[in-house]
Amino acid sequence: MLLSEMKEGQSGIISGMGGNGVLRRRIREMGFLKGTEVYVEKYAPLKDPLELIIKGYHISLRVEEAAQITVDDVK
Repeated sequence: MLLSEMKEGQSGIISGMGGNGVLRRRIREMGFLKGTEVYVEKYAPLKDPLELIIKGYHISLRVEEAAQITVDDVK
């Protein structure tokens, strides 16, 4: 599933990442690494951007950026 498809209050484990080099590097520098748990805190009123919690930090991503990240459900 894509990170952009997750609902508020849902958690997942990052399993992969697409995108071009600049976007991919920027997202990785923010802590979005394979195997890391990410939690969808909330969406903005117009559904863009979304606020995530990763490694204890609150991070906002645009939906188009979140669509480049694939996640697995937390068991």
